[in-house]
Amino acid sequence: MSGYVLLPRLFTATEVERLRDAVEQVHATVVSAAEAGETSVTVWPDGHRLETIDGTTIHWEPDAPGKAVRSLSPVSGMSPVIDALWTDQRLTAPMASVLNSLPTAPSRPLAAADVGPFVAKLNFKRAGVGSEFAWHQDFPYWYCCAGDAAYQIATAIVMLDDNAVENGAMTLVPGSHLAGPAPRDPREPTGLLVDPRSVDEAAAVTIEAPAGSVLMFPGLMVHRSAPNRTATDRRSLLFCFQPAGRPELSALTYNAERLADLT
Repeated sequence: MSGYVLLPRLFTATEVERLRDAVEQVHATVVSAAEAGETSVTVWPDGHRLETIDGTTIHWEPDAPGKAVRSLSPVSGMSPVIDALWTDQRLTAPMASVLNSLPTAPSRPLAAADVGPFVAKLNFKRAGVGSEFAWHQDFPYWYCCAGDAAYQIATAIVMLDDNAVENGAMTLVPGSHLAGPAPRDPREPTGLLVDPRSVDEAAAVTIEAPAGSVLMFPGLMVHRSAPNRTATDRRSLLFCFQPAGRPELSALTYNAERLADLT
């Protein structure tokens, strides 16, 4: 059981263009507010800099010249075009199937209307400066916030640009979610990355797909992405879903001590 679902060209070229415009407007609004207002800055143990303004956090590219955004989270409530996708059945119906297929699936099978938001995020791999993301699972971070509820969270990535090996398309290990929380890299200071020695790279698959495609996978899926050294951006909208009615990420607090539960 691979655990991931790829839906090629789920959104039309016109829809993708509207989403790109919305994403760039959100980006401009948040960065402008950060430059003009008082922000809260956090530097993670690995040196990555996060800057929070008006409830949204900018994760800056760590090594890019100037200031390039790596991600924005959360972005719910910042654009009606983006928010509309939370209830779009093209996402919610297959997402219900993904959540129902998990080893920790809810006792009552979910329908499309039974899935709800956990967090929406924007990822940017800007032309020439988009950085790599080493082997990881989304699960440990979510677990530090949501506890056992994190086992029932999965992500839908809406590709706003063509995804290819050259611009850092995602690579994942099919079926890796079935093994549960992976061993973490002891050399990495946040405790959130997967030990690369535990990854079956021979089984890894790089997901190349055109703009408008959607990739869905559970939080325990081991994955990575390479840097973007091309002349064009690779932008993505991430919608993380869970059974409806549960607290969203913005209502939860990160507790790093929970990582000890996963060893």
